[in-house]
Amino acid sequence: MSLGDADIRAIAALMRDVACAEIMPRFGRIGPADLRTKAGPLDPVTIADEAAERTLIAGLERLFPGAAIIGEEAVSADPALIDRVREPKPVFAIDPIDGTQNYAAGLPLFGVMIALIENGTTTAGLIHDPLRDDTVVARAGGGAFLLLRDGATTRLHVADPVPLDRTIASVSWQYMSEPERSRVLRNLARLGQIPNLRCAAATYRAIAMGHIHATLSRRTLPWDHAAGALIVAEAGGHVRKPDGEPWRPAELDGGILAAQDEESWHLLREALFDSEAA
Repeated sequence: MSLGDADIRAIAALMRDVACAEIMPRFGRIGPADLRTKAGPLDPVTIADEAAERTLIAGLERLFPGAAIIGEEAVSADPALIDRVREPKPVFAIDPIDGTQNYAAGLPLFGVMIALIENGTTTAGLIHDPLRDDTVVARAGGGAFLLLRDGATTRLHVADPVPLDRTIASVSWQYMSEPERSRVLRNLARLGQIPNLRCAAATYRAIAMGHIHATLSRRTLPWDHAAGALIVAEAGGHVRKPDGEPWRPAELDGGILAAQDEESWHLLREALFDSEAA
């Protein structure tokens, strides 16, 4: 499946419409009856997540009849659906609200993500910010852009390299096992700032826009990372698994490390995983 500029704009318009209809009217109004948990207390889902996913799926089916689609909430209900990202046919991966903890708490830091995965690699990615009402988009080999509501676009580029002690990196250590977790936590002191936005959508946008420098995650579900990893790479960043191999959306636990360039990536990887640090 080859997505043209008109297709990207149509998907962005769908994301905007769903945000306006399903997400923003409920923002700041989520009560106990509107919220449940999935894997644990730190893994919430709201009625807005579920409604937005249904509407996004229906919209993509109208735009691309016959397309395979998986959403975070659908996979939660039927884990076998994740296998679609391993198949050669194109599949759209949806995160209806990334940053649900923030959204449910009324904190203005969440986003909507859609990625197109083909033959195991991401060929298009979009991240919509319902509050800013704009969308970051990328196609493989085509660069990354900020798409405004009026149709104007601005090309994005990651920040220039900085020394390690000035590096701003979002590090998600929660799914690391020992001794890696303790080693990484100890080494965070080598960096300049360690913001935890609790939102991959916001984190990847911030890197692509040059506001922060890097991110590290161990659990890599495709709806959380496929769109953002492509966007950062197309904005000039360097994205790999921590072992240096390319990351693919079907790899759920191999980890992902993204930085503003290859040299910074290697310096960051060495600093975070160094077992000899004091």
